[in-house]
Amino acid sequence: MSDDHDHDDESGRVTAPQQEYSMSQVGAGFVVLLVGVAIAYLLPSLA
Repeated sequence: MSDDHDHDDESGRVTAPQQEYSMSQVGAGFVVLLVGVAIAYLLPSLA
């Protein structure tokens, strides 16, 4: 199997799960979590 993707290691993109996150990224993730929980649990209980 061949690898047909270009590997541009100098693009600055980091996908390692060990990278550090800023507080704004953590806050945005928490807001997304709260919206998801509200849609999944609270909205059906109101109907």
